[in-house]
Amino acid sequence: MNSAQIEQNLQQLVKSFNKETFIYDFLLAYGLPKASISKLKMGSMNLSKAEGEIVWKKKLFFRSVENADVHEVISAIQADSDNLRHEPRFIVVTDNETLLAVDTKTADTLDIPILDLPRHYDFFLPWAGMEKAVHQSENPADVKAAERMAKLYDEIDKDNPTETQEQVHNLNVFLSRLLFCFFAEDTGIFDKSQFTHAVSSHTQMDGSDLNTFLDTLFEVMNTSSSKRMVSGAELPAYLQAFPYVNGGLFRNPHQAPLFTRRSRQMLVDSGDLDWSAINPDIFGSMIQAVVTPEHRGGLGMHYTSVPNIMKVIEPLFLNELKEEFETGKNEPKRLNKLLDRISKLKIFDPACGSGNFLIIAYKELRTLEISILQQLQRLQQAATGFEPYQLELIPKAQLTLAAQFQVQLFTRVQLSQFYGIELDDFAHEIAVLSLWLAQHQMNTKFKEVFGTATPTLPLRAGGNITQGNAIRLDWEEVCPKLPNDEIYILGNPPYLGAKELNKIQKADMDRTFDSLGNVKRLDYISCWFKTASDYISGVNQKFAFVSTNSICQGEQVSLLWPYILSKNQEIFFCYQPFDWGNNAKSNAGVTCIIVGVQVVRKEGLRMIFDGTRSKTAKNISPYLIDGKSIIINQKSESISDFPKMILGSSGFDGGYLILSVEERNELIKSNPESHIYIRRFMSGDDFMNDKYRYCLWIEDNEVIEASKILEIKQRIEKCRIFRLDAGRDARKAANVPHRFFYRTHQDTSAVIFPKTASGRREYIPSDFAKQDTIISNAAFVVYTPDLFIFSILSCKMHKVWMEVTSAKMRSDFRYSVNLTYNTFPFPPVSRAQKQELEKHVYRILEEREAHSEKTLAQLYDPDKMPDGLREAHRQNDLAVERCYRSKPFESDEERLEYLFKLYEQMIAAEKDKGTLFEKKKRAKK
Repeated sequence: MNSAQIEQNLQQLVKSFNKETFIYDFLLAYGLPKASISKLKMGSMNLSKAEGEIVWKKKLFFRSVENADVHEVISAIQADSDNLRHEPRFIVVTDNETLLAVDTKTADTLDIPILDLPRHYDFFLPWAGMEKAVHQSENPADVKAAERMAKLYDEIDKDNPTETQEQVHNLNVFLSRLLFCFFAEDTGIFDKSQFTHAVSSHTQMDGSDLNTFLDTLFEVMNTSSSKRMVSGAELPAYLQAFPYVNGGLFRNPHQAPLFTRRSRQMLVDSGDLDWSAINPDIFGSMIQAVVTPEHRGGLGMHYTSVPNIMKVIEPLFLNELKEEFETGKNEPKRLNKLLDRISKLKIFDPACGSGNFLIIAYKELRTLEISILQQLQRLQQAATGFEPYQLELIPKAQLTLAAQFQVQLFTRVQLSQFYGIELDDFAHEIAVLSLWLAQHQMNTKFKEVFGTATPTLPLRAGGNITQGNAIRLDWEEVCPKLPNDEIYILGNPPYLGAKELNKIQKADMDRTFDSLGNVKRLDYISCWFKTASDYISGVNQKFAFVSTNSICQGEQVSLLWPYILSKNQEIFFCYQPFDWGNNAKSNAGVTCIIVGVQVVRKEGLRMIFDGTRSKTAKNISPYLIDGKSIIINQKSESISDFPKMILGSSGFDGGYLILSVEERNELIKSNPESHIYIRRFMSGDDFMNDKYRYCLWIEDNEVIEASKILEIKQRIEKCRIFRLDAGRDARKAANVPHRFFYRTHQDTSAVIFPKTASGRREYIPSDFAKQDTIISNAAFVVYTPDLFIFSILSCKMHKVWMEVTSAKMRSDFRYSVNLTYNTFPFPPVSRAQKQELEKHVYRILEEREAHSEKTLAQLYDPDKMPDGLREAHRQNDLAVERCYRSKPFESDEERLEYLFKLYEQMIAAEKDKGTLFEKKKRAKK
């Protein structure tokens, strides 16, 4: 059973949810044997005798509860080892509204409304024989250490105000040095607890001399043993015992802050934690939150989790290196060549934060290197019959053969191969530190495997991390680019939308895109895409960024991607939109994509990832689908000759021309003649949720008569005052305060379509409005429509087109007339075909009427949509699709592929028609 079938099964399960049979239906959805589930149901295979509880060996521990906190229940189950003696893969608890689950193998957890199961089908894939990739997640030790440091930072900051940039930098450097000392004394760099014991034993309890002690100690650690003296005398033994650190960490003089009794004790207490348990890969970002108050509520909420980092580095370069290792596994020359290649790679993150991407990349390359060296040792042993440590015993006749397999046990991967740019001063310091910590961890691992390793101290050159604005710096100066260099650019640049930029960021945009004209509607992250594209132009380099999905949807595609594609570059892998999150206390929520770009190549795979699924593609378009790189450009008129769609009317009146139901009734009651100036007012939300509002609709020739009604006169005057105090455009309409600022209304029937649409809905509902209804500018409207246009707007073909051409904010779409409606390719149809579509419009309306007590929002809730209405839409889909071709489409991918091809043909035909017109025009002259 494949994942698509499982997802479909779960959709059916929640649609017809039955709490009595839920767990059995759930297991069946993953293709588990029907016979076994029948035995569970009858009790013969259920190892639990408790009511509402099922235990299936190696598979499941399930409990259904009522009137209980499911979180407390699942915690109690996990705490009782007797519950786990049958080794269930999953623990599942539900109260039939919420579902909690624990994967006992990976320790992953799930906490969702039970109706959301289809969206999380991949959590239980092991039941179907599809094991999930296991990545390192957030470590409680990191959280605890970061919280402890946050408190210490606050205490130090209270007694050491930072008013200048230099003072801020001094404190940042001090914290990074402190973190190194804590880590060093728990990981074998220093003696165990050496730093904490020195502080507690050789400084006053009131903290008065701690700053001078630390200044001396840090100077000592920056001095080689042969040169250590204090005022011409030898150092005390406890100071002399500290090793020479070097590497620049303690090089520059930065005075330690002043301490009090309280802050000194907090420093000592922090040293009592087990710092060996922290992960440099994510710890740096959590420590960054220490000095960023807005992130304190959930330390680490803003960093990229390890699984998401792996989504970038694996397809960018790591998978290729691992494949090269596998294919050359038995060839020493190829393995040594691979070691040489790894030693020359450059990894560059131009928005590196505290170094997460660089650290994970470093650790993965070191891990691969260890595997290569181990394989070379195995080959050596197989060829000579001797273990590596027995080489001196090899007979002279075999020495030539042994030399071929000679393994040199040292690391080729250096921190100097890793480059970064970071704007924030503290994050920059932590990135440098975290790379050193990661290096020590990998040196320790190397020694565990081979018995030897390069000593961590004295520190050597660190990563090449530059502090500054990545958009203003020359990347080739930060990461020099030689002709044969193999460079991989990666990271998670800032996502800010065009309306969120400050003055500096706006200037960054202007500077980056000055040669492309006005592209001010692009998101800030586009600066990194454009600059990276320039950097890799014409050379053997690639880049991949985590990004907001907006740059591959709607208008931004036409603003950014033609430039990148024009430089002979292509998308060679992508992750389609996925929800961003981690296990931090506050889970950051945003919809992301990952896009990898390279110079166009004839060979090699192009991969599209969608959740746990992946597929190869001939070409990946900027919309992140398999197909030609066709760019949809805005059009002012429909290429399919649809009737004009426009935005509704805008009052811009401060609310003074709008009436609630109560206000409208009261006005008519006190002034019956006022009804002729009142019309129903409808926005997208109003028609979706069946809300009623009204507005004053007064023509220019009616204003004198209407103003005789006191309340209307007062509302008009208030509107006039509001417009005078508003913006320039509103002030233009202050002389006509009786009418809407922007009037598009026509006294005809109309089709209304929402401006914002939920991506969860299977169909986007439109509706008909009466001719005297005023549609607001929060919705789109088609006046005097052919009935069939309702069918088109309601069909699946139109929705999949909208999903790539309209902008998206998380799961909601902001519909675009010029990019979606006017570009939607629809073939010419006969009158009979139009009548067929109209027949399905009537059927949809009839099914809605059968549930008239429900609003459109309720009717089109994907989990509660009535079967009859869903079937009416399905039949409408089939009728629309027959207008394209006789064979039904089997997937949305197939629909999009067809639509893009038709769009390309229609645009070409339109262009040819224009060219022919110009030729005829010139001929007449």
